[in-house]
Amino acid sequence: MKLLEDSGPNGFTVQKLSIERIAREAGVSKTTIYRWWSSKVAVVIDTFLDNHVARTPVRQDVPAIDALREHMASLAEVYAGNEGRLVAQLIGECQQDEVAMAEFKKHFWTPRALVVTSLVERAISEGSMRKDLDAPVVTELLYAPIYFRLLFQSGPLDAKATDSIMQAALEGLAAR
Repeated sequence: MKLLEDSGPNGFTVQKLSIERIAREAGVSKTTIYRWWSSKVAVVIDTFLDNHVARTPVRQDVPAIDALREHMASLAEVYAGNEGRLVAQLIGECQQDEVAMAEFKKHFWTPRALVVTSLVERAISEGSMRKDLDAPVVTELLYAPIYFRLLFQSGPLDAKATDSIMQAALEGLAAR
């Protein structure tokens, strides 16, 4: 969707978007949009996910710790640009809209968290992480600093910063 290409400060925002504008841009009726999506946030999530998942891979062909590091680094890199601003807007929009939050969790957060949780479980079974860890909690622990930096702009979102975050987290999670 062309509307998502510029989510900078003076460009597209989820808050400014309307179903009417989406329909006009797509050259279809509002009824057609509503036939496929329940809200503007659902349209944005689907459009965003088409590109996002490919740009933030979760590899299965390397040791789990390496896959986690690569995934978090790619996520931070993507979030450092327009896609990060878009995700921050989606998260903000979801705070006021329970339906949007449910859509965001269903289509974005939950599938990604499950994949990363399986990597954490694999890291535990490979002996890279302690056996007493709760994999879903570790997943949240690994994602939290990136989302914190995204939402509060408290530090850089780049490979060096992500590596530092991952190193600190993984030292505490390492098998002993």
